[in-house]
Amino acid sequence: MSLVCRQLGPGDTGLMEAVSTLFGEVFDDEQTYTGQRPSTDYLQRLLGGDSFIAIAALKGAEVVGGIAAYELKKFEQERSEIYIYDLAVSGSHRREGIATALIEAVKKVAIERGAFVIYVQADTGVEDEPAIALYTRMGQREDVLHFDIPVTEGSGGAGKEGSKE
Repeated sequence: MSLVCRQLGPGDTGLMEAVSTLFGEVFDDEQTYTGQRPSTDYLQRLLGGDSFIAIAALKGAEVVGGIAAYELKKFEQERSEIYIYDLAVSGSHRREGIATALIEAVKKVAIERGAFVIYVQADTGVEDEPAIALYTRMGQREDVLHFDIPVTEGSGGAGKEGSKE
């Protein structure tokens, strides 16, 4: 059965839910991805907007992979970047080129939208070695630090000590 990578639109909320389920299974984090599913209206708005990109990898009617990305419009120039937020392939379909096909599908969207770069982050852990190998094959590696800044008071992190206020 051949692979089809399909960009999801407002009428594809069922496929988006299937992609979310796949993410939860692959990342072993079902609570995050399926515990409080967004409403159909929310998903329709998200999939119909101009900043979110979702692509499902399908073999027949089965979702075997998925990618979620965001287009970030820049302020310093009239251009944008594409950030790959999540990428997963079903365990039973690994080593079939599905992740590569999904990234190639995002490249097509990036070209259509005039984006100048696609970027992705990977954790430096043993469990992420296949992802790091894939991304190294497809792009140029940059070692950077990543920080999560909480948005609620008293949740740690950002304070006067770490800023130049």
